[in-house]
Amino acid sequence: MLNVAFRITGNIGEAEDVLQESFTDAFNKLKDFRQDTTFGLWLKQIVVNRSINLLRKRRLEFVEIEDGHLDNVPDEEPWDDEDVQYQVAQIKEAMKELPEGYRVVLSLYLLEGYDHEEIGQILNISENTSRTQFLRAKRKLGEILMRKGIKK
Repeated sequence: MLNVAFRITGNIGEAEDVLQESFTDAFNKLKDFRQDTTFGLWLKQIVVNRSINLLRKRRLEFVEIEDGHLDNVPDEEPWDDEDVQYQVAQIKEAMKELPEGYRVVLSLYLLEGYDHEEIGQILNISENTSRTQFLRAKRKLGEILMRKGIKK
């Protein structure tokens, strides 16, 4: 859970605070826990929501995009997996250099498994904004990796 909070906040101290507050929230709301899902998934959702709320307090701003501007943008850009082999540690290190908005959307989509509709709801942005942030984050991450000599 600490890794989840850290990937979203980008700061270990803040992630530790988020985790502590999340456990307190979970304990206080334990009576609300329904057995529809696992306890771990329920707790993870609390951690993600707490992390996002922290970012909002930092006044994280996403650039809203008009819905009509993304008609010809694909859902995802394909990665050329045959040419590029990434090591997880190098990717995570490079992700730290991304602007906060890019890092959050990329982490929620790739690492946490949320889709763009869910990310939009979590971050209070449109689904298209989530897709755009994701595409831009992937491009920027590619540039960072290329600069570091990791990507050819």
